[in-house]
Amino acid sequence: MKYCAIAVAVLLFVAACQTEAPASEAQPDEPAEMVRVAAPEGAAAYILAPEDGATISGGEVKVVFGLAGMGVAPAGVDFPETGHHHLLVDVAELPSMDLPIPADSNHIHFGKGQTEAILTLIPGTHTLQMLLGDYRHIPHDPPIASALITITVE
Repeated sequence: MKYCAIAVAVLLFVAACQTEAPASEAQPDEPAEMVRVAAPEGAAAYILAPEDGATISGGEVKVVFGLAGMGVAPAGVDFPETGHHHLLVDVAELPSMDLPIPADSNHIHFGKGQTEAILTLIPGTHTLQMLLGDYRHIPHDPPIASALITITVE
């Protein structure tokens, strides 16, 4: 009888631990709020090359990224005061600050910690902007973004 009472108590305890959250709390269709990593004061991203207003012949553009007040670390590496570069090509406005930066032909990720790249761009006018992401590809708070530059490819 004593063992039966203990078994019932254990079963009740396990059942209580496995109850689901009320429907009002469970919202699986909504993305979880992403807490942004604080940016160190004075941190800045910039594009070293090409210069704003440059004209490039041949379609291949070497882009060199600059970062001050922080270090560069690969995506997935959660190390204080670091991030990795994302290059926004022909993007009119910054992406959402509360979600990972998109990965597509206009939002190029450099998750291995690269600090430069060679792009092939079609002839015409293009804009370039750097945006630093944390280890999860989420912009810092406040965002660390370069000035938007304009180049012409011939």
